[in-house]
Amino acid sequence: MSNQIAVKVCGVTRPADVDAVAAAGARYLGFNFFPKSPRFVSFETARDLSVDTPVGVAKVGLVVNADDAMLQDLTDKVPLDFLQLHGSETPERVAEIRSRFGLPIIKVVGVANASDVNRIDSYEAVADQILVDAKAPKDAILPGGNGLAFDWGLLAARKYWRKPWMLAGGLTPDNVRQAVLRTGARQVDVASGVESTPGVKDADTIHDFVKQAQIP
Repeated sequence: MSNQIAVKVCGVTRPADVDAVAAAGARYLGFNFFPKSPRFVSFETARDLSVDTPVGVAKVGLVVNADDAMLQDLTDKVPLDFLQLHGSETPERVAEIRSRFGLPIIKVVGVANASDVNRIDSYEAVADQILVDAKAPKDAILPGGNGLAFDWGLLAARKYWRKPWMLAGGLTPDNVRQAVLRTGARQVDVASGVESTPGVKDADTIHDFVKQAQIP
């Protein structure tokens, strides 16, 4: 899969999800530790799922404005390969978390307009990867996973990236190939776009998504 588009399936909650992600050839799976999300899992559940995750699939822990106590508890209990920061963390806070907890950081940047894209620069200086998602509406309960897309043309104009990046936001098997072609993304992230109901992944849809993400 080294020359193909890497796929991250976020919000896995069941052993069947782990099996489906691995069987489809996705590169990453994500555990959501935001309590208000329909994809929320406890540390104990995530630990069990992590142990059963095949070698070669990176395990990502999604947190939102987590304090040090929560992050310490999380990293003590769950074997993770990345932390994904999906809140309003400043670049300084991102750097602090990366240094203190010793895990590579994926920082989410919500995008709705060109000024949001410009914010990527400061996070590239401190994070290991950038995840570009649709900016959540002001009244949204969830910071991501809302199934919303944004104008991919905002990224098509960005010619230089200092760090690896992922595209997220409203991706489905029906539009992921177009998104990859439009933006030049080499990595994509999906949550609600491969679910039968909120929080419940569908194995066939995961397989289709990974397949459709690849450019012949």
